Amino acid sequence: MTDPLARWRRLADAAVLLDGFHALKHAVRFGAEVPVAVAVDRKAALALADELAPDVRATLDALLTEVPEATYASLVPRPHPTAVAALAVRPSREGNLRVLARMPRTAPVVVLDEPRNLGNAGAVIRLAAGFGATGVVTTGTLDPWHPTVVRGGAGLHFATAVERLTVDELPPGPVFALDPEGADIRGVRLPDDAVLAFGSERSGLSAALRARADRLVALPMRPQVSSYNLATSVAMTLYHWSATGGARAC
Repeated sequence: MTDPLARWRRLADAAVLLDGFHALKHAVRFGAEVPVAVAVDRKAALALADELAPDVRATLDALLTEVPEATYASLVPRPHPTAVAALAVRPSREGNLRVLARMPRTAPVVVLDEPRNLGNAGAVIRLAAGFGATGVVTTGTLDPWHPTVVRGGAGLHFATAVERLTVDELPPGPVFALDPEGADIRGVRLPDDAVLAFGSERSGLSAALRARADRLVALPMRPQVSSYNLATSVAMTLYHWSATGGARAC
């Protein structure tokens, strides 16, 4: 058997870091290829699996190698309370682009237009996976597969298609962009093939994304409140889509 630490060091530069038990659990649950996984306390990690993820317990039992705490700490930038970490193979860009481009869609694509906060991007991916969105696309310089984003997403990058694209490369479908000047979203039905675009909290939508939008919509907000957190805005919008039935209710 190959030394798991040697395998880790060989794969680390190209692989996705799964930081913590929950990230590993979700990645395995949604079909990620995980060549190596470590835990400081293997028995405790499997006890968590018994309690929280019995569906993947056997897989984790086969994957996890126990390592000393100092060794674990040397493998991750910031130790997780569960003291579990793994490396996963990133899904192919070509495969994700096929998923994003496929029409008709049964759920929207979420676009984060030039986001800045890594943790917020991770929270959005977690939300999108929970609602069954087709995917999450970022524009700009933020890497949606950055380890901090993956940590914030709890490994749910593997449950939806996550890619970075330019505005010109956005998937097909009507673009509904969130903007304070838009129509109240409560009077708008969002179709299943919608592309839901959200600007950054600081600067809003970019000029390129605004020009691409088919319709501007706004979330209800009390006067004199500046904005919602990005993940909150995405959650409200996806809930509105799900509660109104999307294209199925037309």
